[in-house]
Amino acid sequence: MKKENQIGAEITVRKADLLNARARVRDFVRHTPVLSSSYLNSLAGAEIWFKCENFQKGGAFKIRGASNAIFSLDPSELKKGVVTHSSGNHAQAVAIAAKEKGTEAHIVMPDNSAEVKIQAVKGYGGKITYSKADLCSREDTLDLVKNRTGTTFIHPYDDDRIIAGQSTCAQEIFEEINNALDYLLAPVGGGGLLSGTALSALHFSPQTKVIGCEPELASDAHEAFRTKAWVPANEPITIADGLRTALGRRNLNIILEHVKDILLVSEQEIKNSIKLIWERMKLVVEPSAAVPLAALIRNKEMFQGKRVGVILSGGNIDLKKMGDLFS
Repeated sequence: MKKENQIGAEITVRKADLLNARARVRDFVRHTPVLSSSYLNSLAGAEIWFKCENFQKGGAFKIRGASNAIFSLDPSELKKGVVTHSSGNHAQAVAIAAKEKGTEAHIVMPDNSAEVKIQAVKGYGGKITYSKADLCSREDTLDLVKNRTGTTFIHPYDDDRIIAGQSTCAQEIFEEINNALDYLLAPVGGGGLLSGTALSALHFSPQTKVIGCEPELASDAHEAFRTKAWVPANEPITIADGLRTALGRRNLNIILEHVKDILLVSEQEIKNSIKLIWERMKLVVEPSAAVPLAALIRNKEMFQGKRVGVILSGGNIDLKKMGDLFS
């Protein structure tokens, strides 16, 4: 598939797009709770507010972008259906949003996708076509499905509609905390959530510094942020499976312009933070969702005495692999 949006290209997502996305999905997505923990506040030396997207439809923030993109389509596009490639949360989100609009969702999934995620996509009515695990195979298979069906491609993250939809998560936080956050931390994989969060801060809470958080074993976004050039993901092996994808180019443009920093964490730090969230907050989160708390704890001096928002991006965890998380 052709790569678009070279580094330095104009940012085309505007404040009006964010507001329109919020209005478009307001009655469909869940307004997820913002919770706190006195123990974690004490541990980090900061006042932390957790945005619990693990309670979102489909178990993750992805429904925000997917529903905004699909609900934006005109009737002729909806009649033909939609197509995407994803191994997990975005696949489920597209299937859910397509079902809501009464259209077909064709999902290209790698043949090594977790069985629990495959069954979830099927349960939401998604029509699965399998590909090899590498990105090239996923994109080539998607092209075949798209050309055969005439469906509209909904990119997992490198799409203005997806970015605007993901911004609604931060919009809710800023309203609930009365625009009083010093920092807002979000995980970064493809960059849809982080870029949407950064634009939301720009337009609705400009005093808030947005920080991206990433595993050391999947550090392409950190490297791209440092070098100001797109970097391939190179098959990362982190337990944070939701963050293994390569950063989108239009997402990187927004991140370079509006994100303060990208912090890295180790695999053990991710595991430690999962355990803290499970034990102290009684919340089921997936490894990707625990990365921001791990970054906050690793860099406590940066956040001392500050009001910090943390996006818990999702709670879709393979129960068969739970033992690996606490080893």
